[in-house]
Amino acid sequence: MQYATITGWGKCVPPATLTNDDLATFMETSDEWIKPRTGISQRHISHVDTSELASVAAKHALAAAGLEGSDIDMIILATATPDTLIPNIASTVQANIGANCAAFDINAACSGFLYALSLATGQIKSGAARKVLVIGAERLSFFIDWSRRDTAVLFGDGAGAVVVEATDKQEGVLSYELNNDPEGREILKASFGSGMDRYSADSLDFFIQFDGREIFKRAIQGMANLSAKVLENCDMDKDQVDLVIPHQANERIIDTLVHKMKIDPAKAFVNIANYGNTSAATIPIAICDALEKELIKPGQNILSCAFGAGLTSAAMLLKWGERVTPIATSDAELPPCDKTGLELIKRAVDYFYRHQNS
Repeated sequence: MQYATITGWGKCVPPATLTNDDLATFMETSDEWIKPRTGISQRHISHVDTSELASVAAKHALAAAGLEGSDIDMIILATATPDTLIPNIASTVQANIGANCAAFDINAACSGFLYALSLATGQIKSGAARKVLVIGAERLSFFIDWSRRDTAVLFGDGAGAVVVEATDKQEGVLSYELNNDPEGREILKASFGSGMDRYSADSLDFFIQFDGREIFKRAIQGMANLSAKVLENCDMDKDQVDLVIPHQANERIIDTLVHKMKIDPAKAFVNIANYGNTSAATIPIAICDALEKELIKPGQNILSCAFGAGLTSAAMLLKWGERVTPIATSDAELPPCDKTGLELIKRAVDYFYRHQNS
């Protein structure tokens, strides 16, 4: 039987940051208000397109796996914020890494990376592919209405990627569960797409809309239910989980989730303070950070779960392989940025506050 195991990993985070104190310079908020409610201290703001973030993360993941782009059989890129709708931006990454394979985007919002990794696992188990590049990349700052505190404080930009390869060893992805709750479709959305009135100037005022209380409740329920299912699928007890890498949306959600599942809170990896919610990029970035901190050990059982607009939800149980260090490293990096986070968003801030007051 074929298993799909992670052999390479990489991330790309833009250099410009936007701190809670920076936000307080143009909206009524403070670090004392944001940090206790969300766990977030700062977020990164990109000066480049989503595909460029994804390409750099991909190059680091390939190097870690000891592979070239030409070795890859398929690219699956999870994003809700592509540079272009036509063509997909997986094709841009493909060109940038020199791959010759199938390449496509998927949009499952914040659950996107786990959805993509599940699809990659299916391709490997079926024998259709042996090496798949899976990427989660977002430029959410593009969708933010900076006059709306409830969403402006939450989101950031970044990308993470993994290479999954076929193996005969019983490791890698052991089980996954995916679900969607369409009753919650309207409580987290951005009205950008062909449903817009393209002839109305008001249609340009698209932004992320968010019912925080309802999201909190449904997110915990969805992630807890699917996490219990993947453990049951593998006949594994929660105490056998060594590490939990959840979607980084809100530290309170993570705390409530592990409490509900009766998992030791010390097993939950949390890095939201440095990035905010980067949607489909949160879990692959967290995997990279956990490896850098030497928290992932060979043979560990790792539970990962996520939720997102749709309302999508996903859970996955992984058994990490033997290698926790990269085979090689890449010198890939973003072009220099000569602006601060505040300077990068100034045009958008001015736009939304002007329209708010008009």
